Amino acid sequence: MTDHRLIFDAEAQNTGTNTVVTADHFLTPVDQFFTRSHGKTPTIDPRSWRLEIGGLCSQPRSFTLDDLRALPRRTVPATLVCAGLRRNEYLLLGPLPGELPWGPQAASTGEWTGVLLRDVLDLVGVSPAARYVEFTGLDRVERHGHTFGFGGSIDLDKALDGDVLLATELNGGELPPVHGFPVRAVVPGWIGARSVKWLGRIALLAEPSENYFQREAYRVQYTVDPAKPRDVTAGVALSRIAVNAAILDPVPEQEVCAGLLRVRGWAWGTAARPVTAVEVSPNDGHDWLPARITNPGLGYTWTFWEATVDLQPGRRTLVVRATDGASPAQSPELRDGWNVKGYANNAWHRVAIVVQRAGT
Repeated sequence: MTDHRLIFDAEAQNTGTNTVVTADHFLTPVDQFFTRSHGKTPTIDPRSWRLEIGGLCSQPRSFTLDDLRALPRRTVPATLVCAGLRRNEYLLLGPLPGELPWGPQAASTGEWTGVLLRDVLDLVGVSPAARYVEFTGLDRVERHGHTFGFGGSIDLDKALDGDVLLATELNGGELPPVHGFPVRAVVPGWIGARSVKWLGRIALLAEPSENYFQREAYRVQYTVDPAKPRDVTAGVALSRIAVNAAILDPVPEQEVCAGLLRVRGWAWGTAARPVTAVEVSPNDGHDWLPARITNPGLGYTWTFWEATVDLQPGRRTLVVRATDGASPAQSPELRDGWNVKGYANNAWHRVAIVVQRAGT
């Protein structure tokens, strides 16, 4: 099979799916699922693997895989989204040193199977003082001379949601090593960075995690500190993904014939709210027409849409926007959401194409 993925860093396994492949599959094939990690994939022996749970709880405990498998199983369809989704558009406004130039390829949808985090936390007895749940992976990442496991935290209220999983399967098969084998967190509706892979420890905390990737990265900061241009510690930690939409087909700079053209892509709402409308413009936002919802999705998954536009020859810019009826509207301007790390771009998505006269 031809590998259609965009590979930014093979050693750290940072790859994105081909957008047209994505548009053809509501559930992303496992071999096309986008990957994002900050170091090498660890080799973990499932026989000796343990999940340590401690912190602000009454009965700290170590779980084996068999312990988890003895709990009720749950399957949750969910779209995982990298915080840097559509970052490449921000590059039109200036460089973003050290950041991966993701387009819309950094989102994929799967059916995740495992046990509810809520059920596991019930077994250790959550302390009344606990406000956050921290996940730490068994991978090894180096920052500022320190080596540690990738990690981060989510609010306890979210952790007790009936859709947050400790997952062992993806799309009906064993979780592949690059996606977190043997166990990963899946936090639907939040940025992918909080769905920590290769889980080794969960801690109940009174304050957010002190892990580098919670305290110093994956934060939105709108002003640059001249003394530390890439520092975002003064920003706000990313959590829920915002309403968004993207055109997957056609792709940027594609040549198409004048006349009727099918445009298709994905959209999603915030906090599992369903997408209520998607609109497409054939002329950079001057005119709009409603798109058809072809697959409305479920809860925390994307929605698929398509529209037919009539195009005259020339260079044209297609645009899409979506709403869930409650979230703040998507901005028409990229500069409104620009931030130091280029995270969480949900401005109107624009795709420039070249329309040729029929027969040329």
